Amino acid sequence: MTTWNSDLYRDRHAFVWQHGGGVLTWLDAQPGERIVDLGCGTGELTVKIAEAGASVLGIDASSEMIEAASTKFPSLTWKVADARTFEVEPHDAIFSNAALHWVKPPEAVVERVAASLRRGGRFVAEFGGRGNVAGIVEATSEARRRLGLADVPAPWYFPSVGEYASLLESFGLVVRRAESFERPTRLEGEDGLRAWLTMFGGGLLAKLDDSEREAVVVEAERIARATLWQSGEWVADYVRLRVLAVRA
Repeated sequence: MTTWNSDLYRDRHAFVWQHGGGVLTWLDAQPGERIVDLGCGTGELTVKIAEAGASVLGIDASSEMIEAASTKFPSLTWKVADARTFEVEPHDAIFSNAALHWVKPPEAVVERVAASLRRGGRFVAEFGGRGNVAGIVEATSEARRRLGLADVPAPWYFPSVGEYASLLESFGLVVRRAESFERPTRLEGEDGLRAWLTMFGGGLLAKLDDSEREAVVVEAERIARATLWQSGEWVADYVRLRVLAVRA
C-alpha cells in the first residue's frame, strides 16, 4: 500500500492539480449539482468544484491526503474510502484527476462509478494514458538490470483510449469525449527526478534495501539524463488520458 507524503505532494508536485483546469472544463460543474471528487488528494480541485456552486464530496484512500485537505478546506466534506469499494447514493457527476492509474483492477473502479451515478449523470476523469512516464520507467528498469537487481513491473494502469472506452461501455457508460495527449511536465530542481521517484516511484523501487534504492536512483538519473534533462531541467514524459462518459 502506498503511503503518501502530503507535504511533498503540495510543495514539489503541485503540477498534479495545477494542470487540472482542462478536465474541470470538461466537468463544467453547475450550481446545485452533487459531485464526487474521486481521488481528491489535498483538495485543491475539490474546492474549485465547490466554488462553481456544486455540493462536492472529496474521497481519497489516503488518510494523510484527507487530513491535509480537511485542514486546509474545513468547510467541505471529506471521506477516506477506496475507489474500488466506495459507496454513495447516486450523484450528478463523478470527477477524478490524476488518481485512477493507481487503482487496480480498473473494472472495480468503473463498476462503483457507474453505480454511483444517476441516469444521465456523467463521469469525467483524467489520468495516465498509454506510454505515460515511459522514459522514467525504462531508466529505472535499466538501472536495476545494470546493478544486477531483479526488475519489477510498473505499478500503474495506463490504458489506451480504445481500451478504456471499451471498459466504460461494458458497465453502461456511454463515452461522449475521449482523448490522449502528451504533457511534458517540468520537475523542479536538480533533484527533480529523485523527488518524483520518492513521491510516486515507490513501486519501481520495490524489493530494495536503502543502499540498493540509492544506487538505483543514482543510476536511473544517469540513464534518464540523455532524454529527460532538457534545457537545464528535468522533464517527465507524461501522457494523459481524458474522458467524459454518461450513464445510460
